[in-house]
Amino acid sequence: MSPKSLLSKWVEYFNSQDVDGLMSYYHDDAINHQTPNGKIIGKDNIRKMFEDEFRQFKMICYIENIFEEGEWGMLEWKGDPEGTMRGCGFFHFLGGKIILQRGYWDQLSFIKQQDQLK
Repeated sequence: MSPKSLLSKWVEYFNSQDVDGLMSYYHDDAINHQTPNGKIIGKDNIRKMFEDEFRQFKMICYIENIFEEGEWGMLEWKGDPEGTMRGCGFFHFLGGKIILQRGYWDQLSFIKQQDQLK
């Protein structure tokens, strides 16, 4: 499967908050580095991060663009239909599994969005 196809499916799992589905795409030694939050190392810790975040927050990913180059997939997204919260992620795939994920997004917009959803 191409990085673009893998990311499309990853977004489906993310939007349905399917942690098991998401985790099927991560390498055991994966690193997830969301720049506002820091680095999470290892599949078990990444699982816990998703479980905690899905329990605490309402999150959705609207795809704006997906690009691929070799083993890399790049995802531009917005977190609401109006696009007031945007971000991007870089995914390095190794054998069809995410070995490195690095995300950039506006934490202040995220906090404001969560406050509006309460």
